[in-house]
Amino acid sequence: MATAQELLQAQCALFAELDPQLPERYPVPRGEPLVARTAGGDAVAGIVARTWNPPGSVHSLWQPASVFELFPLIGEHSAAGMSALLAAWRDHLHEQGAPERDSACLVTWPSRDVRTAKALLDGGFTPLSCLAVRPPTPPCTFTELSGTVTVRRAGPADLDAVVELTLLELEYAALVGSSTYRPDAPQLKRTAARVRLHSSDPVWLAERDGVPVAVAECGWVDADLSAAGHRLRPGTWAYVNCVSVHEQARGTGVGQRLMTTVHEEFARAGVVGSFLYYNPPNPLSSVFWPRQGYRPLWTMWEVRPATALR
Repeated sequence: MATAQELLQAQCALFAELDPQLPERYPVPRGEPLVARTAGGDAVAGIVARTWNPPGSVHSLWQPASVFELFPLIGEHSAAGMSALLAAWRDHLHEQGAPERDSACLVTWPSRDVRTAKALLDGGFTPLSCLAVRPPTPPCTFTELSGTVTVRRAGPADLDAVVELTLLELEYAALVGSSTYRPDAPQLKRTAARVRLHSSDPVWLAERDGVPVAVAECGWVDADLSAAGHRLRPGTWAYVNCVSVHEQARGTGVGQRLMTTVHEEFARAGVVGSFLYYNPPNPLSSVFWPRQGYRPLWTMWEVRPATALR
């Protein structure tokens, strides 16, 4: 019978073959252990970690109140191992009495492992989000724009414009992705934007004829020291937190012009690369971000509510 360490080693070896951009380590947090056997009798395991996102927390805007996250240890057993583990997880959730509302089951798995993706689809999961990466290559050329469009760093005086644009993005994302537009969203976004605009994290505004029409909230992440290190190769990365283009300016090239400036700044900073999260069901971001050079590295598979796991 394979041990958890042996399963982990085999799994990391498989990941290295699947995608050279995946980190060498796979996160195994503290949580409740889960064990199962495939139809062929092979042992697999996993850790279930539960997260609470109380009202008033920023995380409640993009996650349900209660999240059950599975960290599979299936070695090289791929689809068969994931299927067996999901069946055991379903029974586990039933025993634990998972909430029927405002809850989710979550599995984060390499985007290129399509065999295991089939098992997740069969379990009722939907690929709601993905972590995408981009090398620090020269930026794409942008289309010719009508009117006068300028891009500049935002400051504290731009708080109202930044909040308005980020709320528009949240409102749209809540229709097509994992986000939730809660009653306290305006206040939460304002507080977060105020902190960001007074920090060293860069925020850029695109203006047409002096009127803000797009925003890019970004930051810097040391993958060696942060939680992102579990998902990224070591080094300093640029992080694109939120990009929002006003509805009236979408499709005009403003977003592309904005990100050209952002990526130029990233390249000058000497980062390993840049990363972001986007929603595959979003008909705008799922097209826009690949055109900017981003490609999926990890996919976040979800079932909502948690009791819908099958």
